Amino acid sequence: MKFEHLIEVNDLANPLQAPLSREELWFGLLCRAEDARAFLPGLEACRIVERSEGRLLRDLHFGNAVIRDCVTFEALCWIRFESEANEQHAGGSLTITIEEPEPGALFLRFAYRTSLPEGGEDGRYAEFVRSAYHQSDIDTVRVIRMIAESGGLAQ
Repeated sequence: MKFEHLIEVNDLANPLQAPLSREELWFGLLCRAEDARAFLPGLEACRIVERSEGRLLRDLHFGNAVIRDCVTFEALCWIRFESEANEQHAGGSLTITIEEPEPGALFLRFAYRTSLPEGGEDGRYAEFVRSAYHQSDIDTVRVIRMIAESGGLAQ
């Protein structure tokens, strides 16, 4: 199953919403890479196994299930999470791209690739998964806003 959607980060028409800068948004995405516990309910531990330029290898601990994933990124542009398939997890990838169609109008594009079939009996389940991922992505922006509001990125 492949799907993607956009989440608006800065609503320029809403004066009550403090806009995030690209740097604040990127910092929040890096926080998700370094320690995803605030972003993934049920995640008990996020351990960095290996680190190199533009790449992290992590073990994500969900109870007895451990998922290994590789995080790659281009600073201020995109970040990709690719999880390995194992007995507890089918594997897949998520690429999050920062888009700015006009100055200050920031969006995040979430593009998923999973091994879940889209049609047949699994079609309803696939729709449930899309909905759950969409809600999780809305929550990602909420958590990033909380990080920014708490002074997570010193200006």
